[in-house]
Amino acid sequence: MRHLLTVTDLDRGTATELLDEAERFEQALLGREVKKLPTLRGRTVMTVFYENSTRTRVSFEVAGKWMSADVINVSASSSSVTKGESLRDTALTLHAAGADALIVRHPASGAAHQIAGWMDAWAVSEGRRGPAIINAGDGTHQHPTQALLDALTLRQRLGDIEGKRIVIVGDILHSRVARSNVFLLNTLGAEVVLVAPRTLLPVGADLWPARISASLDAELPGADAVLMLRVQQERMNGGFFPSAREYSVNYGLSERRLAMLDANAVVLHPGPMLRGMEIASPVADSSQAAILQQVTNGVHMRMAVLFRLLVGTQEAAA
Repeated sequence: MRHLLTVTDLDRGTATELLDEAERFEQALLGREVKKLPTLRGRTVMTVFYENSTRTRVSFEVAGKWMSADVINVSASSSSVTKGESLRDTALTLHAAGADALIVRHPASGAAHQIAGWMDAWAVSEGRRGPAIINAGDGTHQHPTQALLDALTLRQRLGDIEGKRIVIVGDILHSRVARSNVFLLNTLGAEVVLVAPRTLLPVGADLWPARISASLDAELPGADAVLMLRVQQERMNGGFFPSAREYSVNYGLSERRLAMLDANAVVLHPGPMLRGMEIASPVADSSQAAILQQVTNGVHMRMAVLFRLLVGTQEAAA
């Protein structure tokens, strides 16, 4: 692996290896008073975020520091981007400054792919390796490490993903998390069901490896897990549903709906949560919710990704 840009680049074997790697890092850190491993000592990891983030940015930073890498955070709002610097010049500048990995979040779909293309072209012209690019979310397109950490959480809670029925609920249209999870979970053998109002389904969703439903109540009985999505109001221009109350009535995960799930079913949410609209507070705080476990797994999963990209497959296997 040179870059991690989309889950569609991962076959079942590679995805499973990454999940296994994340669990090995979890075990390696277990019981350590000082959470430090020497695996990326001397490597420089830079996060480049053009959008706000808490979980993704912090977990990548913690992952890098726990592996002894030098981690530098670059925010678009406090960088030369505010002076008009292009995405290409920013990426090449950070590479020239010594980045071994660039972790990129950008509001434009395809931005991470574009940067990877520039870095690969540079590597060919210079005859040496460029930095690894990790897509930390590009527009409404992909968020591969989120899908991987969700899969890790499901595997830990359910024992296996093969044959499980996972229901993804909410703003599918604007969600890179939904797109990434649909394809990764399908690769890992799960049955995926999308539940959303028609106004929040993207064109072409019927071609995805998932079944589409408009009724949340009809899909909850027998579901092994429910992944609730954030309503991304910042990406909405116009009314996609009449009101927050109506959305909550039809698509929110209430205590009544939680009772419709099997006792062992898992509730996930990538965060940040809109409590009371997407998910009721008692549900978010229930024993069936694995929301904080997702955050913890995010650190271990991103450790695995950084290790695989910067150290390589052979040493990872060893």
